[in-house]
Amino acid sequence: MKFSKLAEYYEKLEATSKRLELVDILSKLFKESDTSEIGKICYLIQGRVAPFFEPIELGMAESMVAQAVGRAYGHSKDEVIKHYRSKGNMGLTAQQLVLKSHLRGVIRKNRDHFEGGLSVSAVFDELLKIAKFSGAGTVEQKVSTLANLLKKLDPVSVKHVVNIPLGTLRLGIGDPTVMDALSLAKTGGKKLRPVIEDAYNKTSDLGFVAEVFFKKGQKGLSEIKLMVGKPVRPALAERMPNAEEVVKRMGDKFAAEPKFDGFRVQVHKNGDKVEIFSRNLEDMTHSFPDLAEGVLGEVKAKTAIMEGEAIAYNPETEEFLPFQETTKRRRKYKIAETAKALPLVMFAFDILYLNGKDITEETEIVRRKLLEKVVPKGNATIRIAEQRIISTAREISEFFNEAVSDGLEGLMIKKLDSPYKAGGRGFHWIKFKRASSGDLADTVDCVLLGVYAGKGKRTVFGVGGLLVGVYDEKNDSFVTICRLGTGLTDEEFKQVHEIAQKLKVSHQPARVNSKIEPSYWVEPKVVLEVYADEITKSPIHTAGEADGVGFALRFPRLVKFRESEKRPEDSTTVSEIKKLYELQFKRK
Repeated sequence: MKFSKLAEYYEKLEATSKRLELVDILSKLFKESDTSEIGKICYLIQGRVAPFFEPIELGMAESMVAQAVGRAYGHSKDEVIKHYRSKGNMGLTAQQLVLKSHLRGVIRKNRDHFEGGLSVSAVFDELLKIAKFSGAGTVEQKVSTLANLLKKLDPVSVKHVVNIPLGTLRLGIGDPTVMDALSLAKTGGKKLRPVIEDAYNKTSDLGFVAEVFFKKGQKGLSEIKLMVGKPVRPALAERMPNAEEVVKRMGDKFAAEPKFDGFRVQVHKNGDKVEIFSRNLEDMTHSFPDLAEGVLGEVKAKTAIMEGEAIAYNPETEEFLPFQETTKRRRKYKIAETAKALPLVMFAFDILYLNGKDITEETEIVRRKLLEKVVPKGNATIRIAEQRIISTAREISEFFNEAVSDGLEGLMIKKLDSPYKAGGRGFHWIKFKRASSGDLADTVDCVLLGVYAGKGKRTVFGVGGLLVGVYDEKNDSFVTICRLGTGLTDEEFKQVHEIAQKLKVSHQPARVNSKIEPSYWVEPKVVLEVYADEITKSPIHTAGEADGVGFALRFPRLVKFRESEKRPEDSTTVSEIKKLYELQFKRK
């Protein structure tokens, strides 16, 4: 496929925010796509040149892109930036410069390049080359490569290619929308969406899954297994209002483990290579060298994929340190010094792959026994989470109280005969947490959608309040649930301002459904943990909206930021909010 054809589809996608239209447009694009390019197209429509978990970023700031645009079309960097400030979008700026009459000579000179048109693969490969430049001279290499690429592209293609290195290709397309479109393109309907999603949950690589699907069909998808190096989308837990309800749901016997308040991590071991992924599939190996070293020395397996919780822990006092201390380990600089001052311990709680075999279909009992074999007692860094087999509400309460007194969040309760459900939510796992306040059975993970300007003493922060929402899984969008202005310290207000300035957009994002207009919108990327007294009905919020009334959080307060720990699509869903709303009445 010519990239100019893909750019035409970019234009169509950009022109709508309606999910059904997005799915229809994408399915037509996929039908026209060559099988060998379908994976690259899946990455490109999300503004990437690799799956999200791979640490491959184009890494170009506005000034670098402006320099490349200027070099391509005969302008200085300062002139390009001046145009950009007036336009508000570098892609539109570049497109306008291409079309200016005094640049026709440049266009004529390069017409032989772009009239035939570069292919999608050719453009993808050049962008990937830019992402992989490193070391001395990197800036010049990136700028010159992008400038040379832009010279060979038509004006519409230029507009969209320029936005990719800046991360400003905002088409409002989430993974579920892509999966629906892939099924529609191949089958004429969405019946294979669950099969595609299952393969995606095992690999977290939508481009790879799309390529297998288009080459080998449904049979190829069914053959996809876990692979060391490709993170598995984590299993999720349900909530229950009290211990008695847990027993009713889980049966005669079940497993209970402490619920740690740290980083959920997934460890991949392949011989002497270790990779560590965060809950949101980010490669964190570089940040946790002590954990990687512990895996190599203490995990008794040639190949393995394990899940656990990494937490700052004092082995001498057997004390779990607060989450605020653990978060200090997420950093890009002075990693070795911080690791020495604040060592982490990983408490492993599940194993998904062992010595070449995917074991997610094995029961919890079998997986636990295998985990105990590869994580011996007495390890210093990679330990195994305590597990008790219990059967009564009283035992749940006793274990829960022990965990809370140790500074932990509560318990994870698991069915003994359940497999590991990658990316799935169900009653095979139940989280039983200490409610921070009020009557809610749990906190709510919300997504930052917009910011209100500060007033009074908050003027200095630039932020007076936040518009937050939750994930609407049926429509692959984000819906509002409350305005948040309490629970933030002065430092957190400053932090929100810094984050929001990087994500600020000029208009309401395509994936946001809101009746409320904040001072300005932000891209829905940051997750905040919030607690509230209760969930009520509200005519101004869109979460679970029916007949003009949605759900809202009453007296919401911030618990903590989870911007690097969770993807926005893994925040609390509308269906979960409905369950929490119903649980309130069962608790009373």
